[in-house]
Amino acid sequence: MAKNNLISGSIWDEYSKEVIRRMDNPTNQGEISEEQAKKLGGELIVADFGAESCGDAVRLYWVVDRKNDKILASKFKSFGCGTAIASSDVMAELCLGKSIDEAIKITNIDVEKALRDEPNTPAVPPQKMHCSVMAYDVIKKAAATYKGVDMDSFEVEHIVCECARVSLESIKEVIKLNDLTSVKQITEYTKAGAFCKSCVKPGGHEKKDIYLVDILADVRKEMEQEKLKIAADKSENGETSFSSMTIVQRIKALEAVIDEKIRPMLVMDGGDMEIIDIKESGSNFDVYIRYLGACSGCSAGSMGTLYAMEGVLKEDVDENIRIFPI
Repeated sequence: MAKNNLISGSIWDEYSKEVIRRMDNPTNQGEISEEQAKKLGGELIVADFGAESCGDAVRLYWVVDRKNDKILASKFKSFGCGTAIASSDVMAELCLGKSIDEAIKITNIDVEKALRDEPNTPAVPPQKMHCSVMAYDVIKKAAATYKGVDMDSFEVEHIVCECARVSLESIKEVIKLNDLTSVKQITEYTKAGAFCKSCVKPGGHEKKDIYLVDILADVRKEMEQEKLKIAADKSENGETSFSSMTIVQRIKALEAVIDEKIRPMLVMDGGDMEIIDIKESGSNFDVYIRYLGACSGCSAGSMGTLYAMEGVLKEDVDENIRIFPI
């Protein structure tokens, strides 16, 4: 197959040599007949799956031994682009010799990684990642046909980003744990939305039930409601919030935590610190400190030690505290 018949320009360079090889010469393409399945001593399973977003489709043939559920033979026919052919070829190969339950665990990530020339270099451009997703889906369809169940029963989590196999619960947890405020941050932390981008917001090449922009908005709303609840609980228990304290009360609140959790660490290394001032900056409380003793000349005072102290005060006093050494 000539290069120009498939792709032209620089995009060609985004495909691995292994993808190109399997585009031109797939090793597992073909059909399996009932007669061939009987000769192998197994049952023929045929499954079809198509991707509505691009019109590609794949048919998977398995010969399965009912005695141990082993896949004795695995072939495919693909109706679509070269990437779909390459992905389906690897998918069929990965299934061979595995049990049905083992085959179900093969994901689109496994398919894409098997097509890489180098471990850390993607085999296909982001917009073609959905071809490996189709390969993953046809495995589930074949397994469901064999077991006589619905293919959705194999999916125990709500997958938001099929390209990176990232679930709804994982995305929610990452947002909360890391206080994320943008879709870009979600992608950096989870890889969700890094490939075909259909899961980022409506309007992509594939329609989704839920998008990253919606998840982010919902989780941020939950987090704000939780903050309000915590503040209300403190008020009911007679606790004063940091924002409503006087400057003297704020210093005392900070000093109490510093004496308990921070100062012993500094003194152990021959240093110390003191609070110089506290200023409000929008929603933040900027705490200005001076290092004493060995800490005054330590480079970690503006990096590791500073971040550690700030983290403690955010956790124990107020999440909007920022520390600035002077």
